Amino acid sequence: MPDATPAEQSAVSTPAPRRRRREKTLLWHTIAAILLPPLTVMARYHVVDGHKLPRTGAFILAPNHYSEIDPVIMGRYMWKLGRVPRFLAKASVFRVPVLGAVLRWSGQIPVEREGRGRSDAPLKAAQQLVDRELAVIIYPEGSLTRDPDLWPMRGKSGAVRMALQAGVPIIPAAHWGTQQIMARYSKKISFFPRKDLYCKIGDPVDLSDLAGRPLDQATLAAGTERVMNAIAELLGDLRGETPPAKRWDPSEHGQSETGRL
Repeated sequence: MPDATPAEQSAVSTPAPRRRRREKTLLWHTIAAILLPPLTVMARYHVVDGHKLPRTGAFILAPNHYSEIDPVIMGRYMWKLGRVPRFLAKASVFRVPVLGAVLRWSGQIPVEREGRGRSDAPLKAAQQLVDRELAVIIYPEGSLTRDPDLWPMRGKSGAVRMALQAGVPIIPAAHWGTQQIMARYSKKISFFPRKDLYCKIGDPVDLSDLAGRPLDQATLAAGTERVMNAIAELLGDLRGETPPAKRWDPSEHGQSETGRL
């Protein structure tokens, strides 16, 4: 039997490239058809450096957070920039009839509550991020900022932990103007007059020196500080102001990090 030609050898030894999953499924187009019209009525959307948002592959988008409507607004920005917005959700919600099905079909990531036997939940979520090449929005502050002037407050380590575990970039982002639609802690939405909203996308936060290190408190704190500084700088650019040198720390002001005073 004659030896295989170089072309034939290449065909045998080189696996076929994996087909990229289509992100914008029929379900997502349906969701967009429902949400985009009212969002367009209430605001004009401006984006700075939108080209910095990766068009393919897994990453974490880390924005500031000061209004309950922020996830919808940031989801709209991400959708228009070509990616599908996804969030982490409590695993228990996925067991709710109908809602759980929608969450699964839309590619949201279930995460178990912290507790006995569930310490590997963040690692599993990180692996899903990589395996499915998802773009996930994580608010590193964990809740609405408590800073009186709406600057980003002290961050939590979840986003950095997931980024280091999964080996994916964290893209910082800042937005400004949503407080005109829904003020902090308010449940009332203002549709008129039409507002101007602004968003700026940053460069990936450099965590290369932290990769491979134990994910202890010092490592996670260093990475989180970089992320929060990057977000604050972007927000300062949008507001035309200099952000405070020190992040607001709720524990230093007698405030809860999971709720209001």
